[in-house]
Amino acid sequence: MAEDQHLEKTEPASQRRLEKAREEGQVARSQELNTCAVLLGSGLLLYISAAGLMHDARMLLAGGLTLTREQMLDSHQMLPLLFQHAWHALLALGPLLALVIAIVVLSQTGVGGWVFSTKPFTPQFSRLDPIAGFGRMFSKHSLVELGKALLKTILVAVVVGVAIWKERETLIALLAMSLPDGIASIGRLLGLTFIVGAGSLALVVAIDVPFQIWEHHQRLRMTKEEVRQEMKETEGDPHIKARIRQQQREMARRRMMAAVPTADVVVTNPTHYAVALKYESTGGRAPRVIAKGADAVAAKIRELAQEHHVPLLEAAPLARALYKHTDLGDEIPTALYKAVAEVLAYVFQLRSYRPGAGQAPRAPRDLPVPPELDIPSPSAEAN
Repeated sequence: MAEDQHLEKTEPASQRRLEKAREEGQVARSQELNTCAVLLGSGLLLYISAAGLMHDARMLLAGGLTLTREQMLDSHQMLPLLFQHAWHALLALGPLLALVIAIVVLSQTGVGGWVFSTKPFTPQFSRLDPIAGFGRMFSKHSLVELGKALLKTILVAVVVGVAIWKERETLIALLAMSLPDGIASIGRLLGLTFIVGAGSLALVVAIDVPFQIWEHHQRLRMTKEEVRQEMKETEGDPHIKARIRQQQREMARRRMMAAVPTADVVVTNPTHYAVALKYESTGGRAPRVIAKGADAVAAKIRELAQEHHVPLLEAAPLARALYKHTDLGDEIPTALYKAVAEVLAYVFQLRSYRPGAGQAPRAPRDLPVPPELDIPSPSAEAN
């Protein structure tokens, strides 16, 4: 049971899966929206320009059935005549064809957006499997499409039938009309029929578009294992990433420890924090933090400082402020300039002092550290 739940597609599709499906041409499409839009656009064009379209159609039919004696006796004139009539037909039907193409493109991109992919043209021999094809015929999707088609057919037939019935007097009046007027009237009736049919499909479209979007996302749902696998592929294995971060920290720590012997002074807490400072007189820059650490790292910094005769100064407020408000390589904050200047002055005096040559320099006490920078942590208060 647990394994079945593990394989169930309970997770929504990730952005990567949606993008991959889009690259393969799998997007939400509504055929009902396409049909409704084509019927509505064609109906409007027929209703508005029925007289002109029907006149062109009548002229094409008459021209196609009219042949002179010379044309009948000369077969070489037939092909140019065919091209001439084809050109006239294209000019007459061009607006309608252009409108239908534009509507198809806009309606298809209106739901899933514009997608160009050659994946659908790739042969899929698995679709030739008769057993799989038989299963698709009786799948839930096929049954839904069948029910939708039946309901759509009944709805359109009823609505169009009612519309034609209301125009029965116009149909009867066609018997008394001249041929041009009758053909124009038939064109308007066809346009009206298309518009009414498209209007009846609007309800189907309003239901079908959200359903197609929902079904598309349902097909792309993922199992928990697929989600984890995708995360590994996109973000990397968490264990490997943790190992890389650990190695990066170790390398940064080794570089930091290698810089401790070059420090001018190490300010301590005395045992909880340790911060190594270095001042370069050239360039006019403020002293920089070249190493810092807490607990075990602080102990290692103090050990290296003692090995390489780097002065250690116990100044708890200053050590805490430097540790919390600076990063490696940063210059000290402006508010600590005075305190660090006293520390460096002590260090320089210590360097120049020679035993027996006078009184040894005294370590500075009560360094001026702003209270807002010295926020001792509970573990540091003991120090």
